[in-house]
Amino acid sequence: MAVDSSQSLAKAADAHSVRGRGPRTGKTPGRLRRSLSTHWYAWAMVAPVVAVIGVIIGYPLVRGLYLSTTDANEANVERTIGVNHIPATYKSVGLDNYTAVFSDAVFWDRLTWTIIWTVSCVAISFALGLALANMLNRKLAGRSLYRMALILPWAVPAFVSVFTWRLLFNEKNGLLNKILAGGGIDAIPWLNDPTWAKLSVITVNVWLGVPFMLVAMLGGLQSIPGELYEAAEMDGANAWQRFRHITLPGLRTVASTVILISGIWTFNMFPVIFLLTRGGPGDATEILVTYAYRLSFVVSPRDFAGSAAWGVIILLLLSLFAVVYRRALRKQGEVW
Repeated sequence: MAVDSSQSLAKAADAHSVRGRGPRTGKTPGRLRRSLSTHWYAWAMVAPVVAVIGVIIGYPLVRGLYLSTTDANEANVERTIGVNHIPATYKSVGLDNYTAVFSDAVFWDRLTWTIIWTVSCVAISFALGLALANMLNRKLAGRSLYRMALILPWAVPAFVSVFTWRLLFNEKNGLLNKILAGGGIDAIPWLNDPTWAKLSVITVNVWLGVPFMLVAMLGGLQSIPGELYEAAEMDGANAWQRFRHITLPGLRTVASTVILISGIWTFNMFPVIFLLTRGGPGDATEILVTYAYRLSFVVSPRDFAGSAAWGVIILLLLSLFAVVYRRALRKQGEVW
């Protein structure tokens, strides 16, 4: 009797499966359609942001890519002079602009200094931010006041900070040279000598970047369990060993992220270079992004196509850096 019941159930299951394999009247919805129907509220919230980003970033990007393949300049673009409308006469030149950029020694000189500038600023900012974060992570009197004072440069607009530093670096009336003169030291041409100008722009950018590193590193330090330090101290580990084997591994995820972000910001840090030295003296402190600006807004006739090509190359370099950096982190076991 039990056998008959099991056979009946098996037949019923087979019949159900046969009916399930029968012809279907409708198609299975696609992945995108299922996502829209399930998460429609999230898509509705994101849509305005995506639209704004598409207009603000997407259109200029596509336009820049297009102009970089033309010979557009101030003399042949569409323009209106009084009541006269002059149509555009520029034409496509393919990849000639990119060939000209890569074959020009100016590009390699600017790229070399941009890399030196970026690596120096990020490395010094990270080291100072980590050191200050370790100091402020301890219990000491007035810790909140110190934190506010160190974060203050981040709260001040960048152009205000740069103009203030420009006054300090003034060769004749600047505070720094007056202090040196009081000690019997000759005035230093902070912004008029190529070497001193490079050191000056690095100093200003580090001063602006340390608060970001400080906040990020301090948050990472506070997320490391204190029990690890207590156990290591009981095992006889000194301060350096605790820093090397507990602090640095605990900060690896935070450090990798802030280094990437800071590297991209510094690579494109236009305000510090332009407002402090305008790329001078001569072109000693000019980085890639300031040179692209010069081509489009300073030289005559303004070279829109060449500037667009430089902009695309900058984007490709940063994208390549981000991809390589991410792969290096994955090889080290970081999930990012």
